[in-house]
Amino acid sequence: MKRHDGDLNLYAGVPGGSETPHARSSDPAGERRAVVGGAKNAGCEAVTAAARAACSSSRYTDAARPHICLQSMDFYPHRLAPLSVHSGQSSLKKSQFQHQLVLCRLDVAAARADSSDLSRCGGSWTPASMLSVSSHTAFYMDEEIDTRKINSSFLRDHNYATEADIISTVEFNSTGELLATGDKGGRVVVFQREQESKNQPHRRGEYNVYSTFQSHEPEFDYLKSLEIEEKINKIRWLPQQNAAYFLLSTNDKTVKLWKISERDKRPEGYNLKDDEGRVRDPTTITALRVPVLRPMDLMVEATPRRVFSNAHTYHINSISVNSDNETYMSTDDLRINLWNLEITNRSFNIVDIKPSNMEELTEVITAAEFHPNQCNTFIYSSSKGSIRLCDMRAAALCDNHCKFFEEPEDPSNRSFFSEIISSISDVKFSHSGRYLMTRDYLTVKVWDLNMENKPLETYQVHDYLRSKLCSLYENDCIFDKFECVWNGTDSVLMTGSYNNFFRMFDRNTKRDVTLEASRENSKPRAILKPRKVCVGGKRRKDEISVDSLDFSKKILHTAWHPSENIIAVAATNNLYIFQDKVN
Repeated sequence: MKRHDGDLNLYAGVPGGSETPHARSSDPAGERRAVVGGAKNAGCEAVTAAARAACSSSRYTDAARPHICLQSMDFYPHRLAPLSVHSGQSSLKKSQFQHQLVLCRLDVAAARADSSDLSRCGGSWTPASMLSVSSHTAFYMDEEIDTRKINSSFLRDHNYATEADIISTVEFNSTGELLATGDKGGRVVVFQREQESKNQPHRRGEYNVYSTFQSHEPEFDYLKSLEIEEKINKIRWLPQQNAAYFLLSTNDKTVKLWKISERDKRPEGYNLKDDEGRVRDPTTITALRVPVLRPMDLMVEATPRRVFSNAHTYHINSISVNSDNETYMSTDDLRINLWNLEITNRSFNIVDIKPSNMEELTEVITAAEFHPNQCNTFIYSSSKGSIRLCDMRAAALCDNHCKFFEEPEDPSNRSFFSEIISSISDVKFSHSGRYLMTRDYLTVKVWDLNMENKPLETYQVHDYLRSKLCSLYENDCIFDKFECVWNGTDSVLMTGSYNNFFRMFDRNTKRDVTLEASRENSKPRAILKPRKVCVGGKRRKDEISVDSLDFSKKILHTAWHPSENIIAVAATNNLYIFQDKVN
């Protein structure tokens, strides 16, 4: 049963005074300040963290042209090295595809480009290939030619990257053979892993463009006078059941189910149509023909199979596919809805934290995920730093949780920013289902499902920023939402930071490493060196001062291959992929 609130427009769950709609603003930062300021003036200081944490910063200054950098590496938590780099060439043949692994450049449509930098922790890492994509352009590999066609009709050749080019989500499928990225322009780009070749075994880990399509378009709600952005908030793959692939993508309001399939045959010999598809005059038909299938160049098609809409009043921040492969849940700032993948006109509300009086709102939902093995169990996190575990067997409406995970706050560390930095931006079950991982602004925490009172492990991501929280508040960076991921064996954690740094933590050895995802450091066969941030005192040659960090370069979205040491890291409009070094 869907719930609708036509009388309320909540901007990212912000209470207090007037309720600001989800309209896009020419000054998003100013709009957020006005909203949070309204909450403060209304005496809702406790809501500041909830409101501001629900608003992810959209200010990016990197105008570099989009690139995709594919790299491979040996996995050691202290070494990374680029392998090899090839420059891509483009040709104006429609049906051919150039694969070049290592540095990949993707020239995309105006406000439709999506690229991001990838880096991986530990070991030796190397660039894999370079792609150059432009309107109606074919791609060639140095020695291999693939005849797959991609839908690039909306791509343009531009020497700049706009806000629409910024990657907003990255996700591997269940086998790791496909990698999908979504951007703020509503576009989804799917990469496929290169098959192993006896002549070129090093290309096994490389990813090439497999399909690209426009998932969401800008929309306008005429009843509320709200503009709905096309930005892809999340992508989730469904387990593969046949030759086709299925994925869910969502913007702020609408979830879509896409089918990605290959076609290498076309029917010919229709009786009522000619070879060009035009209807024939029935009087000219003198014989009956049997249609036949003729071979054709392999074409990858993306078609929407389901559209799940009109169920969320607030912004959707996460989606999660259930282990029963029949249902999924979509989460917004105040509610969680349960859907059947076959039914688009009905959803069931399973969590609703909206108070009867919006002035009493103290927190919002920031993320939610199903248990990997138990289809009845799910978790959701809040802007107050707590995690709730719910069991759908207990009640139809899971407002009453089964377990509540929260770390008591140390009064000595209490400050104006405590509530903001304690807001959880991402929560993930481990592959085994035994542990939880949460990411707040400064730390990554691992929780045991059997211990609710405190986290099992706490890792400092960038504690050197604690003294700069005031500046980060002023430039809105304190509201950035960083994601976190497990490796395939749940032994290593990875999350992003600023200056295109990303961090890895080995749970067994307690070692950690800071690495940088940048084209300058992606030279062929070069090992990525660990980076260190100097807080004070004399700075060494290989260290970077905390005052020199570039906060416009940030790694918010990361993904780890489900079974191998291959990672994908999105840094603004660049995508980097690293894997174990291939000798």
